[in-house]
Amino acid sequence: MSQAMFRTYPSEFLTGPRSRAERIARLDALATLFDTAFLVPGTNIRFGIDAVIRLVPAIGDVITTGLALYVVNEARALGAPPFLIARMLANVALDSVVGAVPFVGDAIDVVWRVNRRNVALLLDHLRRTDGVIVR
Repeated sequence: MSQAMFRTYPSEFLTGPRSRAERIARLDALATLFDTAFLVPGTNIRFGIDAVIRLVPAIGDVITTGLALYVVNEARALGAPPFLIARMLANVALDSVVGAVPFVGDAIDVVWRVNRRNVALLLDHLRRTDGVIVR
């Protein structure tokens, strides 16, 4: 990052993308990075950095829960209704509780993909209410 970028667009740099479409695209990209960015060679099993971070005992679960809560907070900022936020929070809570179980939780985390699931809920809501077409 150059010094010129800071001088020219400091508020945009600090707050991230401004448009709704940019925020949605960023959430989709983050969900992919967190949950499905990598492929186990020779299989169709996908995982993300979320599964790798969870391998660190205790602190990994806290970090990944924070990442998932960031996605929920962005959905709230995009105008998701309270019932949708509650459903997303329930997904995060379930992921956190099950993910805390050693080994089993890590395997289930690869299948559950809480961030992909929550972004899909948000995108479905936006398609139904606003007619926003994403992807």
